[in-house]
Amino acid sequence: QVQLQESDPGLVKPSQTLSLTCTVSGDSITAGYYAWTWVRQVPGKGTEWMGCIGSDGSAYYSPSLKSRASIARDTSNNQFFLELRSVTPEDTGKYYCTRGSVAYDYWGQGTQVTVSS
Repeated sequence: QVQLQESDPGLVKPSQTLSLTCTVSGDSITAGYYAWTWVRQVPGKGTEWMGCIGSDGSAYYSPSLKSRASIARDTSNNQFFLELRSVTPEDTGKYYCTRGSVAYDYWGQGTQVTVSS
């Protein structure tokens, strides 16, 4: 059984950097079949694909977030990460990590991110 678990960032203040970790069990993020993706649900904007990291470590980003987002991984701990710089209250929402690049079969439970001073 593949499981993904997002970290809890707590309250993030405007202009700070949001850092999230997704811990994967039941599959290897280097296995070669899937990309590992970050998705968010922002009130009033629906579901947004933020970016992904492939099994080879290559990262891809939404054009709207590319200047602020970074996705990396720790293969020894089977984790991948999202950093989102210069956050604003508009980044408030629920963030998910998931397996896949077009279709997604396993999801984390999501973590609430609130950007507020």
